[in-house]
Amino acid sequence: MEPSERIINEIAQGILPLEEGVKWFSSLEQVEKKAVLHEIVRYVMQAHATTQDGREGLSLSGVKSTMTPAVLIVREPLLERMGTIINLPPAEYTNSFRVLISTFAVADTRRREVECRGACSHAWHNLE
Repeated sequence: MEPSERIINEIAQGILPLEEGVKWFSSLEQVEKKAVLHEIVRYVMQAHATTQDGREGLSLSGVKSTMTPAVLIVREPLLERMGTIINLPPAEYTNSFRVLISTFAVADTRRREVECRGACSHAWHNLE
């Protein structure tokens, strides 16, 4: 498991606090930040996130609802908004990270509870 994959999943599962994840993300170079955003979008899509997941994620993210990534994450269809979010300017990367990782946390939790139910063999669902 790649270090970024582990950190993203630890944040999503509440093992690593969001604020610690934001510190980690903020320490990355711009090109690395963009790569992490792409990675999270892939996870959001794999978790089959819904607009409701986006709304719940936004409420956990600490991002104001008027910020661009926040406005995008609650619009239908959610999956079509992912490309827009990851292509926002670098000044939006931290808010995008917060919104995306929080949305992934909601969608992935639902997925683990509904599909895996404690019997999941995915390495990223067995981090503890």
